[in-house]
Amino acid sequence: SFLGAAVPAVLDERLTPAEREVLRLVAQGLDNPAIADRLGKSEKTVRNQVSSILDKLALKSRAQAIVQAREQGLV
Repeated sequence: SFLGAAVPAVLDERLTPAEREVLRLVAQGLDNPAIADRLGKSEKTVRNQVSSILDKLALKSRAQAIVQAREQGLV
């Protein structure tokens, strides 16, 4: 469907490249400390980016973010 095809573009518009990378790692099951370690960021930065991702995508939980990322093919 047209809407289904448009969703990834919307996701790309809303999230920064750094947020997309964090979301990809969240969807792989990594926790914030593991993501921070992998990306060379502080845990606080990762926590803030996860919060920003949830806000931008109007999601309530990390689990919803994982589903969204998998549906978008980020994993």
